[in-house]
Amino acid sequence: MTGYHSDAPGRVRLGTSDLSVFPLSLGGNVFGWTADEEQSFAVLDAYAAAGGNFVDTADVYSAWVPGNTGGESETIIGNWLRSRGNRDDVVIATKVGLHPEARGLGAATIKASAEGSLRRLGVERIDLYYTHQDDDTPVEEFVTALDELVREGKVGAVAASNIGAQRLAEALAFAEREGLAKYVAVQPHYNLVSRGTFEGPLADVVAEHGLATVPYYALASGFLTGKYRLGGPGVTSARAEGAARYLDDPRGPKVLEALDAVAAEHGVEPASVALAWLTARPTVAAPIASARTVEQLPPLLAAATLRLTPEQTARLDAASA
Repeated sequence: MTGYHSDAPGRVRLGTSDLSVFPLSLGGNVFGWTADEEQSFAVLDAYAAAGGNFVDTADVYSAWVPGNTGGESETIIGNWLRSRGNRDDVVIATKVGLHPEARGLGAATIKASAEGSLRRLGVERIDLYYTHQDDDTPVEEFVTALDELVREGKVGAVAASNIGAQRLAEALAFAEREGLAKYVAVQPHYNLVSRGTFEGPLADVVAEHGLATVPYYALASGFLTGKYRLGGPGVTSARAEGAARYLDDPRGPKVLEALDAVAAEHGVEPASVALAWLTARPTVAAPIASARTVEQLPPLLAAATLRLTPEQTARLDAASA
């Protein structure tokens, strides 16, 4: 598979895995939610045309929409892969544990959920399979269940989203001791206005073990695009309320000011700078960002090649501290 070659230009190795990915992961949470199949196909086509190969989804997307049951995003991505005949060119990441009818990380749930995701995606193997949210399942149980999927060839590599430093360390130690498939990446909530959700003990464990970081909420629900301003016009978006709350944080306006300044110096959008800042952080391989329309993609894609100077990075660090 193309995704397993690490020497492609513009690609980064995902932690300790054999996966080679574009440094911006396309979030599939909007597919089947704010983007219908036709819009989703257009966004996926544009992302792939720009060299993108790393698509992120979950079995729960988008169960919160009235009339949906979960798995809509996977189904749309599967239909796209089949219609474009490009399965070998795309690294597909999905997640287990938060589907309303398959919650938790019990072995039986993981096994059944993987089969459901494989079916909806129409693939023989999930390239990267995340435990979506940690719970009280013993490490021994879910690590062993994930390893079985890898041994069966149904999963290429495993990763963890929403996990604490201690549990991550325990899972890695157990896998190492037993010779089982180890997590190769983490997917934490991490961005310029939410640094404490990753930096510290969790980031230390990730760095110590050579894992990759694939941050979600990379643009803070759209806040870091710069479209939400103090005294500015209201924004019509499914995520507007979540994004606007950052204006109440003293750091929010300071971060926007620094983003504006650095963006002007490069002639790019604030979103490009926010993502480039993340990409340059230790262990970060590919921030996740989603686009509802093709028009929203260019600033996200621009981040893949944007390089900030040490002085610009220091300014953003200071504003977000």
